[in-house]
Amino acid sequence: MTEPTPLQRLWITEAVRLREEQAGPLEDAEANRRAVVNGGSLLNRLQHRALWLAQRDGLLAALAHWLQGARLALVALVALALFSGAGLAFAALGNGQHPVNVFWALGSLLGLNLLMLLGWLLGLAVSGEQTANLGRLWLWLSGKLARDARAVQLGPALVLLLQRRHLNRWVIGLITHSAWVLALLSALLFLLVLMATRRYGFVWETTILHSDTFVLFTRALGAIPAWLGFKVPTAEMIRASGDAVVNIENARQAWAAWLVGAVLVYGIAPRLLLAAVCLWRWLHGRRALELDLSLPGYAQLRERLMPSSERLGVNDAAPDLPPAPELAGTDQAGSGAVLVGVELDNEHPWPPELPTEVVNAGILDNRESRRQLLDQMARFPPARLAIACDPRRSPDRGSLGLIAELARNAAATRVWLLPAPADQTLDTERLGDWHTALQQLGLPFADRAPLGWLEGGSE
Repeated sequence: MTEPTPLQRLWITEAVRLREEQAGPLEDAEANRRAVVNGGSLLNRLQHRALWLAQRDGLLAALAHWLQGARLALVALVALALFSGAGLAFAALGNGQHPVNVFWALGSLLGLNLLMLLGWLLGLAVSGEQTANLGRLWLWLSGKLARDARAVQLGPALVLLLQRRHLNRWVIGLITHSAWVLALLSALLFLLVLMATRRYGFVWETTILHSDTFVLFTRALGAIPAWLGFKVPTAEMIRASGDAVVNIENARQAWAAWLVGAVLVYGIAPRLLLAAVCLWRWLHGRRALELDLSLPGYAQLRERLMPSSERLGVNDAAPDLPPAPELAGTDQAGSGAVLVGVELDNEHPWPPELPTEVVNAGILDNRESRRQLLDQMARFPPARLAIACDPRRSPDRGSLGLIAELARNAAATRVWLLPAPADQTLDTERLGDWHTALQQLGLPFADRAPLGWLEGGSE
């Protein structure tokens, strides 16, 4: 996945918070360490931590799948809108074998659209929210088409994030109005195609209303389209259409233009205008989007990501590593060379005789020594790191995790599998387990000290 956008960074951070809220805290020691080294505000550190955890646990890949599902859902909505519009046109005009009741046709084309539009506006005015079915259908389809179990928190996280600035109404509104614009454009196109290829006669019918009512209503609806150049039937044409199908060509063209103008003015134009308003509100509100740092999930991380030692000063000195410019990670090469031992016992003499350029970082045999060295390496990553391991021990998950984390904080790493003491031999099967595990980590290893490599970068 490409570099996340500011919105996606906030989205991932919220998704990680929901995941920890539902499933419990994640193993985040390295993520917190990297976030502290990265510096900045609490918001910046929360995002850095969340992105690292998301990369490690596959949530970034799940986000890519969710976005792909969202695009497919949009394609499905576009197809649905286009087919629905064509269906509206056919339902309104029929096959041309029977006269078209102009007001039934107009109701078929715009009735549902106007009812849904009034419902949207009423919901927005009364409660400040709305329940646009097309927008919610898109959200539901996006999650289904993602087909990734790790994406389960992404949909709710996006909704919660947008609700804080009431942006969800504008996003869903934009999708809904745009879908209706496509549907009505499709209906208008098919209207024109049908009218161009078939002969339609237009009538109106009533039992209790006077003809003057239809004249007034037709002329009123045609007023705005008339300003745009659409023909409007004259009063004589309207009255004549109430008695029988008028076969005069000018009358048919006037009714057809009136119907097309009404769809354009009272159907497409309002939806297009509202879609533009929703887009403007979305673009304006997105820049002010932020996390709610008062939530318990974020408040609990404040001390770990903004430790008091940063304000009061460091009391315990870190291991003596060579000075180097502060780096944001291992994207840039570090400097110096370091040798460290992992859980070595007294049977191995330590440290070995080292060149003056190589720093001995000691033996990591407890949590505190590991934390201090990793904190130091996160700030000053060495150019070359050699990790000495005792292959008489089993390569358990904890040791391999520590080796991997050390390697991520150095520009280049090699593992030194120590030989057995003089009175002992190495177990062949266990040594093979070490070889397999280190190969899976992608780390080079050898059974002799890489002192030449540590000193000058070559054997």
